[in-house]
Amino acid sequence: MSDELVPDPRQMRASDADREKVARVLQQAHGEGRLDLVELDERLAAVYASKTYGDLVPLTADLGVATPTVLPAPLQQNLPSSRIGGTPGSATSFAFWSGVERRGEWVVPATHNAVAIMGGVQLDLTRARFAQQETTINAYALMGGIEIIVPPDVTVRVDGIGFMGAFEDSTHKGEPTIPGGPVVRVTGFAMMAGVEVRRPKKKKVKGVKRDEIEG
Repeated sequence: MSDELVPDPRQMRASDADREKVARVLQQAHGEGRLDLVELDERLAAVYASKTYGDLVPLTADLGVATPTVLPAPLQQNLPSSRIGGTPGSATSFAFWSGVERRGEWVVPATHNAVAIMGGVQLDLTRARFAQQETTINAYALMGGIEIIVPPDVTVRVDGIGFMGAFEDSTHKGEPTIPGGPVVRVTGFAMMAGVEVRRPKKKKVKGVKRDEIEG
């Protein structure tokens, strides 16, 4: 997956330490005669009233002195667009008295059918790509179970029907999705069975929580 730069660092919140760096540059500029006392007071007031890095940068831009390093490096993350595209994989996952798992780096076709008859199917989309922005997963379970794991940057819509069974969607309890990302619709029918749609579990690694990576 390709990395892109997000968000605009000028919109990020500045810290007290960042404001102090800029204040020292202004005081130095005043000592060198670049700013008079009135201008210094005005700019210092603007410094301490600033909220973002974008507010701070213009205050020293015209002084001809070294600008303090307050602007952070742009954050990097996998944008939703990097999940879309590729050659589609299998359109069907079928389990009859058995189990089927799809995980790791695979390309989900525009329509994927998951069928579990007295068996189990797990579709892990944590590291998956999507052939199109909108994907439909038709889940059919009879006396079995289907589990679909969807990462936070994918929007989920669940509208399946259960008869003595259920479609359980817990994806809206976690982190918000990222606008413009892939959309996965889960529909189908569960009879004496269950279809679960969830986010990746969190687990602790050396005291720090991180997303569970399966596969």
